[in-house]
Amino acid sequence: MTHDLLTTLHPLLTAEASAEAHATGTEPGDLEQAVWLRLLEHLATDGPPPDPHGWLRRAVRAEVRRARRTTRREQPYDSDPADDTEHGPEQLALTAARHRALREAVHRLPGRCSRLLQALLSPRDLTYREIAGELGISQGSLGPERSRCLGCLRRLLTPEVAAREVRG
Repeated sequence: MTHDLLTTLHPLLTAEASAEAHATGTEPGDLEQAVWLRLLEHLATDGPPPDPHGWLRRAVRAEVRRARRTTRREQPYDSDPADDTEHGPEQLALTAARHRALREAVHRLPGRCSRLLQALLSPRDLTYREIAGELGISQGSLGPERSRCLGCLRRLLTPEVAAREVRG
């Protein structure tokens, strides 16, 4: 039954995600993955929705709203606090220290997050297709996986960054 439901909803989800994703600046594949996850969670707790097509459309819209809220909250810095444009010895040392701290944190990540972020940071500038091939995972799951791994990296680096702040 679940397989039939997924097979039936796949074309609709692909169309809805393609239509909605670009307005939010997200990838259609990322939006699809989020909705599939939401559907699987719904199936596990409440069983199949009474109106699967309506449920799917509402779920896509809810994910789009969530993505818009996230985009609105994420504001770029006015200026990069560690700007690499000045290449004096102090700046080079600070840049090297930042890169070293980042690499060390990436190596401490759990599971395949370490390998994924190492591939993303690779100087070879790999495409998603190449990274998916190296890691043996589907290209469509790279976006959500990357988001989870970056969140984990942020949590890992937050104490280190906070510890360096000058406190009065």
